[in-house]
Amino acid sequence: MPISINQSNARVSFKNLIFRLIAVSCLVVLFYACAENKMEQVDKRLNVLMICIDDLNDWVGCMNGHPNAKTPNIDKLAAAGALFTNAHCQAPLCGPSRASVMTGLRPSSTGIYGMIDDDKIKQDNPVTADVVFLPEYFKNNGYHTMGIGKIFHGHAPANILDESGGRIPGFGPSPQNKFVWNGRINKAGYGNTSTDWGAFPESDTLMPDYHSAQWAIDRLKKDYQQPFFLAVGFLRPHVPWYVPPKWFDLHPLADIETPPYLKEDLDDLPAIALEIDDMPMMPTTEWAIRSGEWPKMIQAYLACISFVDFYIGEILNALENGPNAENTVVVLWSDHGYRMGEKNTFAKHCLWEEATNAPLIFTGPGVQKGTVVSAPVEMLSIYPTLLELCGMESNPQNEGASLIPMLAGKADGLPPSYAITTYGWENHSVRSEYLRYIRYNDGSEEFYDHRNDPNEWNNLATKEGQFRKDMDELKAFLPQKKAPYAVHSSYSFNPYFIEDKKKHSEN
Repeated sequence: MPISINQSNARVSFKNLIFRLIAVSCLVVLFYACAENKMEQVDKRLNVLMICIDDLNDWVGCMNGHPNAKTPNIDKLAAAGALFTNAHCQAPLCGPSRASVMTGLRPSSTGIYGMIDDDKIKQDNPVTADVVFLPEYFKNNGYHTMGIGKIFHGHAPANILDESGGRIPGFGPSPQNKFVWNGRINKAGYGNTSTDWGAFPESDTLMPDYHSAQWAIDRLKKDYQQPFFLAVGFLRPHVPWYVPPKWFDLHPLADIETPPYLKEDLDDLPAIALEIDDMPMMPTTEWAIRSGEWPKMIQAYLACISFVDFYIGEILNALENGPNAENTVVVLWSDHGYRMGEKNTFAKHCLWEEATNAPLIFTGPGVQKGTVVSAPVEMLSIYPTLLELCGMESNPQNEGASLIPMLAGKADGLPPSYAITTYGWENHSVRSEYLRYIRYNDGSEEFYDHRNDPNEWNNLATKEGQFRKDMDELKAFLPQKKAPYAVHSSYSFNPYFIEDKKKHSEN
């Protein structure tokens, strides 16, 4: 039967409709394929795993800080990336040091010289009012932010973490009564200390750091729809030096070596240095020698470090075996060092090497494996370095310098670097590769040459101008800003700081 013209046109129209539907379907598929591909590209932005350790000095194997150190996991991390052996904090005290890292600003710029509540860093302070905290900067740029433990001084300010594991208050667990050191309060009643040492409790599962590690491990097992910023803050080796017995067993008391010590070490120091160093609640080295406790204190500190090192290893294993191993930057740092008998005390709280020098390690894409940098750098550089590693725009508020050239193993040819540490109003240290210059707010000075005096026993500033040229070269790098004490920042453990704030506050 012949086909009518109308029937023929209908069939042609139907075919055109089919072709059009196929074309549209292809476009839809192509659109979603492109969108999915774009989504995958977004997902491949580098993640950040930040590990913050409280009161860890250079007593890790990779830094050769102590012959009895056993830190295989930190050492492995250092070998996989870049280790800065000459990194220094911006303040030898938890609160101002961490505030500096997280704001990207120096204490001399913010006036945060003492402790401060996390949520008050921005309050009543025109310098910090508009600051963007490090985790907050990542959050504002599409990152899923997570954290547990001691990241800022307490934990973290409100609303900057999408997921928070919180922080268990205090540094426990603790026995009903202290084992050795009850602390001493001077007659003016300034402060006390949780310093003590011994094998306690029986199980790791009773330690807050154990639970922080498990929380972080759980999150590293997951795959995320957006890049993440995960911060884990470990409490140990902050006092009290309590960890379960098995960690003490790693460090037999008979093998313990005490650090170098000179009884007359403080004799050539200016009066203000001794005033700042007045910590009557802390054990002195002379007491530790007389009592026979010094090796036990060293053993306890090393045991705490080994405990933390193990759980750092557990976290790194979770990262390595999880879905994010290839696209995650790791940064490990400590807020400052700690004196374990050097200069006659067991404390941070000073502008000398043992309190300012601390571990700093970066690994991940963009970091040259096996890099060891001896040039001085600052913890202040963590913020801008992470931004550049992750391909993000720099934050113009940051006062630190990015370490990217050094991470790439290209330190040769760079101009000399310097690290500045501040302790109280207008008390500063400037560290070059071999020299340390200290200037106090009354004009007093100290000067040390690490090539001949690695223990900083000989204050060359007393040599009547013999080293004036070298001292003046470092003096030129002292901070120009002299911010008064921030309203909400103070420190009551030392009589000097109470008076210092009275003198150098706006109110």
